[in-house]
Amino acid sequence: MRSLEDRTLLLLVILVSLVFAWILWPFFSAILWATVLAIVFAPLYRRLLKEMGPRPNTAALIALLIIVTLVILPVSLTATAVVQEATTLYDKIQSGQLDLDKFFQQLREALPLWATNLLDRYGLTNLDDVQVKIVDALKRGSQFLATQVLSIGQGAIDFLLGLIVMLYLLFFFLRDGSALAKRIQDAVPLPPEQERDLFKKFTTVIRATIKGSIFVAALQGALGGLIFAILGIGAPVLWGVVMGLLALLPAVGATLIWLPAAIYLLVTGSIWEGLVLLLFGAVVIGLVDNILRPILVGKDTKMPDYVVLISTLGGIATLGLNGIVIGPVIAAMFIAAWDSFSEAVAAPGKR
Repeated sequence: MRSLEDRTLLLLVILVSLVFAWILWPFFSAILWATVLAIVFAPLYRRLLKEMGPRPNTAALIALLIIVTLVILPVSLTATAVVQEATTLYDKIQSGQLDLDKFFQQLREALPLWATNLLDRYGLTNLDDVQVKIVDALKRGSQFLATQVLSIGQGAIDFLLGLIVMLYLLFFFLRDGSALAKRIQDAVPLPPEQERDLFKKFTTVIRATIKGSIFVAALQGALGGLIFAILGIGAPVLWGVVMGLLALLPAVGATLIWLPAAIYLLVTGSIWEGLVLLLFGAVVIGLVDNILRPILVGKDTKMPDYVVLISTLGGIATLGLNGIVIGPVIAAMFIAAWDSFSEAVAAPGKR
């Protein structure tokens, strides 16, 4: 009889949880980022709480204001600038003010003899097909950005509502995060040691993803956009964001943007600008990852680059920008769960 009651209770818990998740699904992004920011800035909240004494509401409010100043406002201003530059780029392409065909023609004519001979050796002298595909891809990309701008404008109310929900939840997650984590741990039917390992892995991966991937990528994108603006290259904020997104992917990086730009400047006669961009990209942008990532991540768990790459791409393809965090976290939890299972199988006495 007891077994039947336990199964009925478990079934009820599962059904109610699924229905509750279905109700909260429209605010999935708000809940996700509130959780992520609460985990990342939990040390800041604890430090404020320690300095201010037993005043959790005040400490959580101050931490929230710091997060808004350091994260929310810069991201919002950058998004606004990207929207404006993407719209301007699309309008220039549509009006013919930016002639991509002429751009590629000038680039091909400016190639030095050794470059032409190298292309001829590999059968790449005729770049018409490549040019058509690149031009078409750029036009499609700008058109996609323009449609996204329109959808963002139409969904402004939903965006503001999600932002308010995220900030509201973030306050309580900061204040009550430890108690919530303890209740979740108590409810998970696993041995205490495995629970601690899994929860530690979860928080470690989120912090490592934010500090070691997103922050470093954002810094690389900011540096790339800055040098583009200094050199007078159009749409520097847009290209900076693109470089930042590419920097999230191991073995890809911001080089895909600044290196072709530097080569174009060199072959079209802008030698000084091209050399500056080449030097800045290789020394400053390129070394940010190698220098800052170990400092920010420290001894946190580091997954193999190929796992990070496929989990990030898979997360983005499945969940959009939310997948930047969810993809690596799921991959890390997958590895941690299988490690715990392997240890339990290898040592039956611990189960």
